[in-house]
Amino acid sequence: MVWAGVCSMGKTPLIFIDKGIKVNSVIYVNDIIKGSLLPWAKSHFNRRPWTFQQDWAPAHGSKFTLDSMRQQKIDFLGKDLWPPYSPDLNPLDFSIWSILEQRACATTHTNINTLKSALRKAWNGITSEELAACVTNFQKRLKACIRARGGHFESFL
Repeated sequence: MVWAGVCSMGKTPLIFIDKGIKVNSVIYVNDIIKGSLLPWAKSHFNRRPWTFQQDWAPAHGSKFTLDSMRQQKIDFLGKDLWPPYSPDLNPLDFSIWSILEQRACATTHTNINTLKSALRKAWNGITSEELAACVTNFQKRLKACIRARGGHFESFL
């Protein structure tokens, strides 16, 4: 499994979760939030405000995770502001993972290490223009979702 974060001005490092590891709250907070997201955000945003948007997988919405994010002073969209299971509103799901798959999987990989290497290379190759286009698309998708009152909104795109 791979975790990543994007914004209009940059992207986090890719985080690989080894096969057989269940991402529970402790792993999510320690390895992803504290181990990757926070160090990247502190250097990337410096002191500028930012808001974390995540889906609401069980590890993301646990009391432990939410308490940890509050303790770290991470501004995030709560369940009441962000719908669960909304891949059409997640820039990684509607755009970025496709770019990675297209670039990293153009050839067959014989082992996990070559796949990881190809993913890192593809990730590093995603340009600021591609990120900006993804975020622009995200804004269009949000507006279309609002027009559709939370229903299917593809016809509004």
